[in-house]
Amino acid sequence: MTDPLSPEEIDRYRRHIVLAEIGGAGQQKLKQAHVLIVGAGGLGAPVIQYLAAAGIGHIGVLDDDTVSLSNLQRQVIHDTAGLGTPKIASAEAAVARLNPHVAFTGIAERLTAGTAARLLAGYDLLVDGSDNFDTRYASADAAEAARIPLVTGAVGRFDGSLTVLKPYEAGPDGTLHPGYRDLFPTAPPPGVVPACAEAGIVGALTGVVGTLMAMEVIKLVTGAGDPLVGRLLLYDGLAARFETLKYRRRKGSSVRS
Repeated sequence: MTDPLSPEEIDRYRRHIVLAEIGGAGQQKLKQAHVLIVGAGGLGAPVIQYLAAAGIGHIGVLDDDTVSLSNLQRQVIHDTAGLGTPKIASAEAAVARLNPHVAFTGIAERLTAGTAARLLAGYDLLVDGSDNFDTRYASADAAEAARIPLVTGAVGRFDGSLTVLKPYEAGPDGTLHPGYRDLFPTAPPPGVVPACAEAGIVGALTGVVGTLMAMEVIKLVTGAGDPLVGRLLLYDGLAARFETLKYRRRKGSSVRS
């Protein structure tokens, strides 16, 4: 049982509490939530920042990398003084500075098909901010097997995308929601999608997409609004344009377990 909001917390989250869609009950749900974030990099940084500010009670972060100078153009929870330190340590310090009411667990591991079930134990929502398809597929499979929502995003150069996956649940028409493989049946061949180090990326793009991912988490936890289930949100930074594409479950697709 989570303790009620303290007077200091009520004051801190006052702008949430006055929202009819969140209110005190929604803020209590945020305090009770356990969210696991894959990656403390470009996408993970704003997700961590805004979820900590929002009052998510327990944030776990998976990352086995250290802070490097080339990260600082977009990974805004890290700084020059932290160069060479583990990203999970830098992220923990950032969360502690921002909100002492948030419990933080840093895990210096990668999420794989073999480690996923163990790493997801105790969490009720997964956020994938990784930069490779192996981790994205492993995250999607693990969240589906654990029957918890997944918020996943991707960025490259000036473009980004995100969606929410709940393939273990059915929509109003009784059809199961689509999974990650309904959207991306197979990963592209190696080398087809260049890494950020090769193609480049504008730093602010990760802030746009990562903040939108944090917004989807808040909606899922509190029950506010309509999450991006079965919808892929695309952002074109150069044209300052958003588009939403609907996608469905493919025939023959079944729930993974």
